[in-house]
Amino acid sequence: MEKIVKGAGKSSAKKRIPGQKEPKRKYSGKKLLLAVDCIIFGFDEQGLKLLVIKRGFDPCKGRLSLMGGFVGESESSEDAAIRVLHELTGLEGIYMEQLHLFSNPLRDPGARTAVMAYFALIDIKSYQSQMSDDFQARWVPAEEVPRLIFDHNEMVEMAKERLRYKAALHPLLFELLPDKFTIPQLQILYEKLYDTKFDPGNFFKKIRSTGLLIRLKERDKLNSKKGAYFYQLDQEKYEAGFNTFLNFVYKPKFKNRAQKKLPVK
Repeated sequence: MEKIVKGAGKSSAKKRIPGQKEPKRKYSGKKLLLAVDCIIFGFDEQGLKLLVIKRGFDPCKGRLSLMGGFVGESESSEDAAIRVLHELTGLEGIYMEQLHLFSNPLRDPGARTAVMAYFALIDIKSYQSQMSDDFQARWVPAEEVPRLIFDHNEMVEMAKERLRYKAALHPLLFELLPDKFTIPQLQILYEKLYDTKFDPGNFFKKIRSTGLLIRLKERDKLNSKKGAYFYQLDQEKYEAGFNTFLNFVYKPKFKNRAQKKLPVK
């Protein structure tokens, strides 16, 4: 017996005869392009940096931009992001994480384009010599990002918030450091990211308690007479315990999640 729903209006849809094939569905609407943008963070003695390029085509030719590109017909967005990073840095195996899909219909005045954003972490000194000159890339302070095209500033702010959250729980900031580093260098990195100060003694105890570092015999004599010991990351422990490195930063303060929308130009 057919169930009757009270208050339901009569359906205008045609009833399908049993055995009759469903009509083929047709796609309609304007073409939607899919692209990727990469928010690339690095670190040096001056602090956390962001890699930007000079856009080489219209719209907004000559203005500062994130590195990006369109997703190919045979690519996933992740494959496209890996390709874009390789084209810029010449490197593979970079730490990369998917961030967010930006799909505001008005975000790109050139064409209706949705962008899957990724953020990546690289060591500036190790990779600087391999950086491609084709894109006129340069590093800018992450806390003083200049005006970028479209919604790229919004992407950067969201990536920094994600990085702060992740770094409080996992040791991924080591991806930004050279093969050997000092504890003061590591402390500067955390202080720049969270815009705060840590007590050196407590910071050292906390980082040593993780068991992730190997102290080397070599000292850094350039920055002090006594010289701070260099450390290396225990790669095996790092990979095995990545998801158990919890609460390194106690109750980190985050900005309001409701980011201020930047005007689309």
